[in-house]
Amino acid sequence: MSLTTPPRPFDVAALFPRLAPLARTATRLHPRPGAPSPHDSSVGGPLLWPADEPWPHCEGPHQWDRVNAPLSPEDVRQWRRNRAESESRRRRDPEGPWATPEELETEKRLMAGRPWPEGPIAMLPVAQLYVRDIPGLRPPGASEADLLQVLWCPFDHPAHPRTALFWRSAATVTDVLDAPPEPPAIQFPTCLPEPCLLAPEQVTEYPNYLELSKDLQEQLDDWSRWQAAGPALDSSYEVAPEELYMDMVSLSPGWKVGGWTRWGLTDPLPRLCPACGTDADPLLTIASTEWNDGTESWAPEEEQTDPTPLLPGTPPANFTMLDLARGYDLQLHVCPVSPDHPHIELIQ
Repeated sequence: MSLTTPPRPFDVAALFPRLAPLARTATRLHPRPGAPSPHDSSVGGPLLWPADEPWPHCEGPHQWDRVNAPLSPEDVRQWRRNRAESESRRRRDPEGPWATPEELETEKRLMAGRPWPEGPIAMLPVAQLYVRDIPGLRPPGASEADLLQVLWCPFDHPAHPRTALFWRSAATVTDVLDAPPEPPAIQFPTCLPEPCLLAPEQVTEYPNYLELSKDLQEQLDDWSRWQAAGPALDSSYEVAPEELYMDMVSLSPGWKVGGWTRWGLTDPLPRLCPACGTDADPLLTIASTEWNDGTESWAPEEEQTDPTPLLPGTPPANFTMLDLARGYDLQLHVCPVSPDHPHIELIQ
């Protein structure tokens, strides 16, 4: 699988030369539904986890939502299979039933939910990234690890999802855990990622508008400076040139490794390592969607000419079936000094 981000409509660093030294390379991951193995880089796929290493559990405290009954991971998978079959059937026969009696019975059973779990909760695999597959992915410090594994707790925490990062050397895993434990229930179906393979692609990014100097912000606010782009310029942005910068030429949407931090829910905040105070680097962005109404220009060329059917019941371009804080992203930052230092979680 190969996916290609369309070229940006113009070279923003040529229009605004002070942006040039701020350019960074990010790797868009482009997760798409597939059947990954433990030896693949993936989202929501099986991990290359040592059979003799304990599976991570979250000790809490957890916030319980007593309104919605929790489902087991297999309940969520069954619900998605039913919805996919319903959509397929309706495409084949638009006048056919939305659901069969068997599907309705299954849905009724699933909606009854599961008991709220007690005690530590097994964490869910979110992503597995091999250094060989992801340009720019490097472990912090002098570590020789070549594999990053990301897991999270499937229940609410006060500030953001609780994640766990593991860097390891793939060659040392000779006996792989075949059947890792799963939580007996998860709080929301949208915290269980659909298994996806990746199509990594490097792109150039520039900082979020809010991270730029005041002088550079004023330059970007001046529409006359943008007009040098000529016919490629979208005049609908004349009333808000900074939105043109944000939507089309600065930060790529979707899942990515590296690049610049996204802001919007809050103004930029310091991201300092809790252990040593060093500035933390953007590691991984876990996104709710691959693009949205303002960032369609970043949709891969292959899917603009041959659109991929979107999964049912999700926001547009949500191939992983995740929905973080109603459409936001979770960004993980790490200390460049040591992989043993705590990472930082940021919802934006």
